[in-house]
Amino acid sequence: MRNSFRILSLALLSSLYGCSSLTFLAVNTPAAFGHYSKHTDVSYADQARNKLDVYAPETLKAPMPVVIFVHGGGWNNGDKAQYKFVGAAFAEQGYVAVLPNYRLYPEIKSPAFYEDIAAVVFFVRAHVSEWGGDPERIYLVGHSAGAQIAMMIALNDQYLHEFGGSSEWIRGVVGLAGPYDFLPFTRPYMNDLFGPPDHFAASQPINYVRANAPPLLLMHGLQDHTVAPTNTRHLYDAMTSIGGKVQVQYFETATHSDLIAAFSFIRNRKPPVIALINQFVATENASRPGSSQAGAR
Repeated sequence: MRNSFRILSLALLSSLYGCSSLTFLAVNTPAAFGHYSKHTDVSYADQARNKLDVYAPETLKAPMPVVIFVHGGGWNNGDKAQYKFVGAAFAEQGYVAVLPNYRLYPEIKSPAFYEDIAAVVFFVRAHVSEWGGDPERIYLVGHSAGAQIAMMIALNDQYLHEFGGSSEWIRGVVGLAGPYDFLPFTRPYMNDLFGPPDHFAASQPINYVRANAPPLLLMHGLQDHTVAPTNTRHLYDAMTSIGGKVQVQYFETATHSDLIAAFSFIRNRKPPVIALINQFVATENASRPGSSQAGAR
């Protein structure tokens, strides 16, 4: 029976970005038994979707590094509840994980979702110590459309400026299979989402590269037919050309969904997305004088 469940779960994971409720049930069921505390539907702003969930390790040895995970879904789909397995995986590794919802198209258009995630960063910085997190070690991690949002927050300082802050609030950013240089749009609704046409360029993270941006870790599967790997190549090249701090990792056989499925226990954490994030966090912690090494393992 256990093998049958595993086979079914692996089959569902291979089509994760069909995003069926059965798929998420398969990956989230093992996460329900993790050793973490969870705080659900914490309001970070006034709108109905402005809520977040917090996953914290049960045993807190020191202020933990903090990961804000921004889900994907094409800017018009997705919910934090679908990604319990991501929150549980991060908590298992010694992070305080924050999974926010943000407003979606067609209820809103760009740039409302950037404003929402900037509000999340502001809120987390002010309150994460209540859950054992270190407000000086906040990392953004995003998958797909969530990676585009996270990258915009890190590269375009205007959104955090509105809260009296800057990208210095962010220790690093991890982009998983993100669209960063995706003009012309391939789906008609994006013309309305990011429009009018004279605003299209403002939707492209690659147009905001700067040498003093937070360190970036970019990952992409070379079998990704949803978001072309050229998005990551172009952003990496653009950051490198101006002396920005950026790392890149490609996975030869990975698809778009494989980079998020890697957080699931069912997939045995392959490809090694979590391990690479841990290395990135450890490196950035060590690079700052006086930084604590406690936290992610």
